[in-house]
Parts: sequence; structure tokens; C-alpha cells
Amino acid sequence: MKKKPNILLITSDQQHWNTIGAFQSEVHTPNLDRLVREGTTFTRAYCPNPTCTPSRASIITGMYPSQHGAWTLGTKLLEDRHCVGDDFAADGCKTALIGKAHFQPLRSTDEYPSMEAYPTLQDLDLWRGFEGPFYGFDHVELARNHTNESHVGQHYALWMEEKGCANWRDYFLPPTGTMDPGLTYKWPIPEEYHYNTWIAERSNALLEQYAKDGDSFFLWSSFFDPHPEYLVPEPWDTMYDPETLTIPGLTPGEHDNNPPHFGKTQEDNPDFSDLLESGYGVHGYRSHHYYEYGNKFKLTEDDRKKLVSVYYGMVSMMDKYIGRILDKLDELGLADDTIVVFTSDHGHFFGQHGLQAKGGFHYEDLIRIPFIVRYPGRVPAGAQSDAIQSLVDLAPTLLSYRGIPVPHAMTGVDQSEVWNGAKSSARDHAIVEFRHEPTTIHQKTYVDDRYKITVYYNQTYGELFDLREDPQELRNLWDDPASAGLKAELMLKYIWAELGKESMPMPRIWHA
Repeated sequence: MKKKPNILLITSDQQHWNTIGAFQSEVHTPNLDRLVREGTTFTRAYCPNPTCTPSRASIITGMYPSQHGAWTLGTKLLEDRHCVGDDFAADGCKTALIGKAHFQPLRSTDEYPSMEAYPTLQDLDLWRGFEGPFYGFDHVELARNHTNESHVGQHYALWMEEKGCANWRDYFLPPTGTMDPGLTYKWPIPEEYHYNTWIAERSNALLEQYAKDGDSFFLWSSFFDPHPEYLVPEPWDTMYDPETLTIPGLTPGEHDNNPPHFGKTQEDNPDFSDLLESGYGVHGYRSHHYYEYGNKFKLTEDDRKKLVSVYYGMVSMMDKYIGRILDKLDELGLADDTIVVFTSDHGHFFGQHGLQAKGGFHYEDLIRIPFIVRYPGRVPAGAQSDAIQSLVDLAPTLLSYRGIPVPHAMTGVDQSEVWNGAKSSARDHAIVEFRHEPTTIHQKTYVDDRYKITVYYNQTYGELFDLREDPQELRNLWDDPASAGLKAELMLKYIWAELGKESMPMPRIWHA
């Protein structure tokens, strides 16, 4: 009988689903391509929310953001939430997270304290003595910054000092560091001090310790790239020639039948005041003609091309260090007994539909994610599947592989038989949420094997796309008279899906 598997979860941050070289010839990712050859690629995988904190919290709770409570950026996953690491630990697993957590906001309050907030995240004396527990992980080594952001600190800063990089502040923005904010595309930090190097080195050190001690493990290696800003060390910044790449863009007229805020993103100075009921801006609702990057204010066409080339360079550099972790599994003889899952927390716009980065737009570019599973002898090698996956399914599925009962409160579904190739599907739809405040920007999307429908709280507008006939999502059928019956059918299916994902924290044990 095969022993219970170890689990290695590798995630990127904000990676478009179609940026793996095995399927997209303009990108070079030999190590992800290796996973594609040795495992199963799921081509219809979705995040439960197209922003970081909600999706990451869903990974470790097996619940939707509307259920676990970390519903948007700037919220926290409350410490009383049940996390999957607790279940693995009770089953004898070592549990660890190396890299990005982002379960808590950058600002702390008395009511909602945050270890990932200023000034705590830069209190290096505190982090010298803290390795957990943290949300079900008995060992954590954390950072918070993307590329040169000023909120660098935690274990990453300590590691740079330990590696002899006494001037590490030179590579990060003021007030923490001294890097010129006007520098773009090439990050002057030496590759040996990049956080990709740190994540791979520290992940491998843990793997060596687990192998030496004979411990089973649940290890999350959580990379920060290719999340903007678009910065990568040389030679990765010039790996791709912008003039040879396919640069996505706006299709004229595609927003004519969309909700009004879609078209506004293409204006120079759009007025989104009707959406700001809370008094706060909405993530992603801005002019997408502009991108405040370095000293740039409005991107030229050359800038847009360069952004794509650097984004791909970030993917390729990350791939190198994913390869180092995979090589360590082989070297230690752990590969055959380890489930490897590679995915991302959400997708990314780099010109598609005239949009940049992310926000409350549920196009496939943003809500669909890369998703590869390798488990030798169990998960078919070199296979592709269009079975719908969701990040809320990770926790219950991985528990199932170890024979651990799935907590009743988890609302994701067990995908283990689908991963093994024994079943064609475990779910017929995915739900994606985005919520900024209680009203206006509170949207949910239901997507099945062919159609996608998005509804907005307190609004009569929405989106309806036929992904088979219109895979680029250029023709919104929401107000199409010929699609009225289809819209009614999908609305009913969406309501059924919402009812079906209600959390049931305990089973009914008696009739009254």
C-alpha cells in the first residue's frame, strides 16, 4: 500500500493562465513544461476572487471569501478560522509556508491587529524570533513586498543580511530603501538576493530537513512574481524582444454593450464617483490609458510592449527557481511520494480588453489560472483536462489524498478522482466573487462548461458571454433579446449554485 503523500504547493502571484511555454510558444518555462509532461494540466481552473487576500485565504480554508470573511484587499483572515494546516498537522505532517502569505492587511488596528502591517513587518528583531504558528503553518518564513516595494522586511530582509547583502535597502523604494523610483523594467538587485532565490533556497532547506527526519509534509512555496511592478534583474529584463511578442489590446466597440464602468476605463479622466458609495476608490477602476509606473504617467505603445516582455521575463525567472525545488525533490528521492500542485492566486491583464493589472472585471484573463498537478502513479502524466477546478477545492482534495476527513464547513469539492483520471468532473460550474463595499461593486460570476454570467448587487446591468462561440468575450449578450431565455436559465443556475455552496459547519445528528 502506498504511503500517504507529501504535498508541495507552488504558487505564483497574478499569473495569466496562458503563460506556460508548453501551450504558448512566446514564453519560455522549461520547468513548468516539465510538470506539464509529468502531470495533468487543468485548462478550466478558476480563482474564487481576482485579488490576493480573498483567494489565498480560500486556499487554506476551503471556503469562499464570502464565507471565510477575508472578502477583499485590506481585510484579514480572522485567526479563529479553521485552516487546512491544522488538519495536516493532526495527521502527522510538518506544515510550512515560504514566501507570500497576505492573509492580513498592511494596516493594523486594535480590533484587527496584523502581523503583516507596518511597523511590525519591519521589526527585524521580532521576525528573528518568530517562525509560527501562523494560520495552520507550524513554520513560516515571510515577506510582503512585490519587487521594490517599500514594505520589504520580515524573514526576507533577514535572509538578505545573512547572505551578506548589507546594502539591501538600496534595491527598495523610500522610505524603507533608497532606490530611485524612476528606475523601470530592470531591477538592479543581484539575482542571488532576489526573493525567488530566497524562496527556493529556504524551501529546499526544509525539504532536506524533512527527508533527514523522515517527516511527511505540507509545504507551500509561495512566489511573488509576476505580480507588478514590472521589474526583474538582468538578464531576464531583456530576455524577450518586445517587437516579437503578441501584445493584446482593445477591440473597437467591445465595451459598447458592457456595464458603463467598462467603457470608462478607456477614457483619459473617467468619473467613477457613482461607484464610490463608501468614499473609497475601487481597485482596478481607473483610466487604463494611464499606468503610474516609475516616473511614467501615460504609457506609450513602446511601454505597453515592454511591460509584456518584462512580465514574461518575470515568469521565466520564477520558472528557474521552481525548477530548483523540483530538482531537490528528485535529489532527495521524494518525488514519487509527493503531490505537486502548481497554480496562481488569480490572473492578470496586460492589455486584454484595454485593461492593465486587475480589478472587478471577471474576464477569463483575470479569473482563470494556470493549474498543473503531478503525482506519479496516480495522476495521469502528459494529460490535459477541461474539468472545472476552483482554488476552494484544493484543501478538501489534498485532505482526501491523505485520507483525512474533510471538515463540514469546507465548501470546496473533493477533486481527487478527477485528478486521478477516474472521473471526468466533480463540479459543473465555478463561482467567482468580487466585493468592494456592501453596495454597487459587489459582483458574482457563474461559469459553466460554455457560458458565463455576472450579476451586480443593486444593478440591472451585467454580463453574459458564450465562451464557446466568443472565447475572447467581445460580445456581451446580457441585453440581447434572443438570449433572454438563456439569461433566465443561467440566473436560475446561479441561484442554485449559491444555495449549493452554503456552509454547513456540522451535520444534522438528530431529527429534532
